[in-house]
This record gives sequence, C-alpha cells and structure tokens, in this order.
Amino acid sequence: MSHDNASGGGKVDRIARVEEGDSNKSTARAEFRAGHHNASTRALLDRDEAIFVHQSLSTPCMNALAGCDGPYLIDGEGRRILDFHGNGVHVLGFAHPKVIAAVAEQLAKLPFSTRRYTNEPAIRLAEKIAGQLPGGGGGGDWRVLFAPAGSLAVGTALKTARLATGRYKAVGMWGSFHGSSLDTISIGGERMFRDRMGPLLPGTLHVHPWTPGRAVDEALGEMERLFRVEGEIGAVVAEAVRWSTITVPPAEYWRGVRKLCDEHGAMLIFDEIGTCMGRSGDWFAFERFGVVPDAVAMGKAIGAGVIPLAAVAIRSKWVPPELTGDIALGHYTHEKNPLAAAASLAAMAVIEDEGLLERARNFGEATLSRLRRSLGTLAGVVDVRGLGMMFAVELADESQAERVMYRCLRVGLSFKVSSGRVLTLVAPINLPQADMDFAEQTLLTAISAG
Repeated sequence: MSHDNASGGGKVDRIARVEEGDSNKSTARAEFRAGHHNASTRALLDRDEAIFVHQSLSTPCMNALAGCDGPYLIDGEGRRILDFHGNGVHVLGFAHPKVIAAVAEQLAKLPFSTRRYTNEPAIRLAEKIAGQLPGGGGGGDWRVLFAPAGSLAVGTALKTARLATGRYKAVGMWGSFHGSSLDTISIGGERMFRDRMGPLLPGTLHVHPWTPGRAVDEALGEMERLFRVEGEIGAVVAEAVRWSTITVPPAEYWRGVRKLCDEHGAMLIFDEIGTCMGRSGDWFAFERFGVVPDAVAMGKAIGAGVIPLAAVAIRSKWVPPELTGDIALGHYTHEKNPLAAAASLAAMAVIEDEGLLERARNFGEATLSRLRRSLGTLAGVVDVRGLGMMFAVELADESQAERVMYRCLRVGLSFKVSSGRVLTLVAPINLPQADMDFAEQTLLTAISAG
C-alpha cells in the first residue's frame, strides 16, 4: 500500500484516503439532494452550506433531521429512515425512554459539576466501567478519566504512555482512525485526515495492520522489527476491531501484539470508541481475543446518544498517584459531567436488565449467517462479515457501493460506505427482528440491481 504524500507526485492509494466514509462531493450525492428533497429541505441544506465550514463527511450534508424514534431517524419531510450508521452512538437506538428519563431527572438536580468538585453519578459511572474490565471487580486494577470526545480520551492515553514509560514514540496502524485532533491524526493512519497537516506529532510510527489474507506472522514481524530498530516505543495504539470496515483480526494476532508490548515495556492501548457498550456482544470487543490491554479508550455509545462523553480506563500500575498527582493528564471542563454520567448509567442498566449483550451475540450471529446466505452469492459481493451487531458487506466495485447506498437511502435505510466499497452497517443491539428483515431485503434488492 502506498503512503506517498498526495502533493509529492507519488502514487496515492485511494482506498487509504476514503477509509472513514462515503464522499459528500460526488455526482450521486448532488442528484440525491436535488431529487429526494422538497424546497423546504433544500433551503435548510443551503443555509447549512452557507454558514458551516465545508469539510469531507460533513457539510455539504445529505439531509436535515427533525426527529427520531428508536432505530429510526425522521427527516424534515416526515420520512422514517432506519439508521445503521448513527455515528456509533445509537447502541439502544435514539431517545431511549429510560435514558431520557434519567437525564431529565439529573437535569433538575445538578446539570453541571464544576472542576475541583465531584458528584455521585460520575463516581458511579467510573466504578461501573472499571467493574466491567478484566480484574476490575473491586480490586482497584483500573483508574478512569472522562472527556467530552473520543479523540481526547485517546490523547490522554498517549500522554499517559509518555509519562509512565518515559518514551515518546508510539505505534499506530495505517488505515486506522482515532479522532481528528492533531495528536490523534498523527497516530491514526487515514490520509484524509493526515494530508496537508504536517508536521505531525513527533514519534508516531506506523505498521500495516493484519488484514484478511495476510499471515499473522508477517504482520507481527513488521511490528517486531519496528520495536527492534526504533527503540523508545512507549505504546501501541489500535482498534481491537477495525470500526469502519468491521475487520476482525484473529486472536493470535492480538496475543502476539500483547507479547511484543510486554517484551519491550510498552503499553497496549485499545481504541474501543466505536465498539464499546456491547455492540460486539461483549462490553468491549477486545474480550473476544483473550488479551487485556493497558488502557482502553471509549466514546460514542457511552453517552447513550444523548450527551457527548468519552472515557479512558488505565491499568492502575501505570498511573500511581505519586506519578500523576502533580500534573494534569486530562483537564476538561466537562470532565465529570453528571448529565452524561446519568445517561450512560441508564443505558448500561438497560443493557444488563434486558440481557442485551447475549442478545447482541446470538442475534448478531444469526443475522450474519442470514446475510451470508442471502447476499454472499450476489454478483459483485466479495465478503460478508460481522461481529455482534456490526456488519460489513464488501463489494468489488466502488461505483456499485455508492449506487447501492443511495438506492437504500431512497427507500429508508441508512448506512455508510467505508474504504470506497464496504457497506458498513452498525445496528442498535435492541433492534427488532422486523427491522433487520427490512434491512436485509432492502440490501438484497439494491445490490441485485447492480
């Protein structure tokens, strides 16, 4: 895979540039906007374009929303759109009544907690998160910091690695995404975010990740050589499951990465921003691989689709009070937001009370089998894969992927396209069977049309 600078005349791998999502500058997007919306919606989209900075994956936007209902978005013209995108926040769908009730109750009591003070919801949430992690059942194995965005959680983990190991270098994966701040695009590997932004954070190194068809030994050998040649590496930062393409490495790969980190005294940091809160069928996707990281970054669904919230949990041995007590690793105004904590606690209670982790595993496995039978043999389909309630349908042709997406959008199914040709479908873990049936039939019809 080429990673030459886009302005340097070298060959640019387009897939590396579009890892995160579909284009908002294509002819198909313009045709969709012109033909799918009434004058009122088009006027609202024009106002959006006139005031917001234009950027990939955002403005210009494809539609305007007015409401939501469970797994559905409702646009300004009253159309219901089954959302398998949701930016990853809708683990229980949108506006779950128990989450909304918990936020309303907290709003009347204490809507904000100023720094230097704490509050009971924030403490309960930190205890709850730590308790879900390996060895976290009251043994004090984990410490937690909250932040208002996932990129800040990853940045805190990077700073922790520098402080705890005394080393400034960190290894990321080409094609990965950890946020859009300068430090996270430095450790991340998507060209869309890195191009024309240099010089990036010193000490950020990259390897090619494991991908289907690549030998585990080859992928581990590349990382081992980097450790051996570079030295001063304090961390490896990676998505346990590649969020945009639902690429699930074999357990032996992560066990090998864990072993390399142990041998070289580096922290293993898993970015679970898109996969936490049960989407994989476990609280965290890394649980599927039999490895325990040194830090875990969380975000998106942890705020229950209501309040922006992220967190990083760090093994206590890396952050003893005598090391961290006189500095600030994560200094954020909304560090212990009681509203966000109330939303998250309510969502976690629903997941536990309704047995949704087990449901996500069982329902997800059954759905994946069905999708492989119904879609896997269609012309142009390269692969159908998934984990829990996350699915990917990989097509051979980028232009077909875009056609399929807009066909589905026109009849009320939303998802994103990643890597130019992967249909990425991320569903709420409490999704009704009837809605999954609709999604499957819609995809079958759209892909069959070529």
